[in-house]
Amino acid sequence: MIYLDYQATTPLAPEAREAMLPWLGGPDSDGFGNPHSSHRLGRRAEAAVELARERVAALFPPGGTVVFTSGATEALNIALRGCDPGRAGKPVAVSAIEHSAVLNTALDLPGDTTILPVDRDGLVDPQVGLPEGVGIVSVMQVNNEIGTIQPVADLCARARAEGALFVCDAVQAAGKTPVAEADLIAISAHKFHGPKGIGALWVREGVELEPHTTGGGQENGLRSGTLSPALCAGMGAAIELALARMPEDAAHCASLFERARELFAGWQLNGSVTQRYKGNLNIRRDGIDVARLMSDVRDVMFSAGSACASETGKPSRILAAIGLTQEQARNSVRIGFGRYTTAAELEQAADLINRAAALQE
Repeated sequence: MIYLDYQATTPLAPEAREAMLPWLGGPDSDGFGNPHSSHRLGRRAEAAVELARERVAALFPPGGTVVFTSGATEALNIALRGCDPGRAGKPVAVSAIEHSAVLNTALDLPGDTTILPVDRDGLVDPQVGLPEGVGIVSVMQVNNEIGTIQPVADLCARARAEGALFVCDAVQAAGKTPVAEADLIAISAHKFHGPKGIGALWVREGVELEPHTTGGGQENGLRSGTLSPALCAGMGAAIELALARMPEDAAHCASLFERARELFAGWQLNGSVTQRYKGNLNIRRDGIDVARLMSDVRDVMFSAGSACASETGKPSRILAAIGLTQEQARNSVRIGFGRYTTAAELEQAADLINRAAALQE
């Protein structure tokens, strides 16, 4: 099996797994304490959570607070739905290629939602028009389907100039490239070799949010519920490792990207060539049936787009937003690689995919 779907999820780093093990404790262990209990076992668990919080905080700009969540979807819901009452009902602006966690949530808010267009490269114009009286602007840093890197610094400045909060989905950026400045930033651990089931929302100092889940008042009252020290520890270890390895991992992905462009020379690249994360290769080839291709190459794990939308069977709205026809979108595949991908694996996978594609022509 060759795994090339790093945008969907990443393999758990051995270092993250080791950090989690002491906090999975059974009855004969001292690592099963509730981190919100005041006794010794609870205080030990709380210390593990706070160490993890410090490690995760190192990813973000200074001057903010890390709130642990179940993942980026919950973090984005807290950010978008929890904005202070003064912004309730104000217009919201999101890019046309946002993840469904942003788009569907924005459309469910009481204010009007404006969709900011992207060009053929999948980029939002930094000077794009914002709705009058806008309260929230949400643009992701790195797109999960086509890998494009948005001009979030410029868009954040534009939002603040309009008196709006800027929310950034940094899921695909975290641990791979420096996280851009924003007012609220969401990440998910399993995208940078951490465990599934945990993410975080970074909240800039001075930003007020309404509680998302009421109950015991954990996580500064924003998200009640008992935290998992094991998941927190795994996330903290994963991000500490990712930050330490960032230049090395980036160089590795860049090398794989250039090799992949050679191996898939007969395919067209979707999205910007230059303004993109190099661990993402979204390509198309006229006349292929992607569903059949994936069935014919079962030992290679790649995708036709977002894992969250794969069950709908509909052409990608992300590819439609950059001007591709439905047929072109259906001819597209996403190949994602990262830290643990080898050049030999990529070459073998490309050979299998190209052979299967050729048989369809």
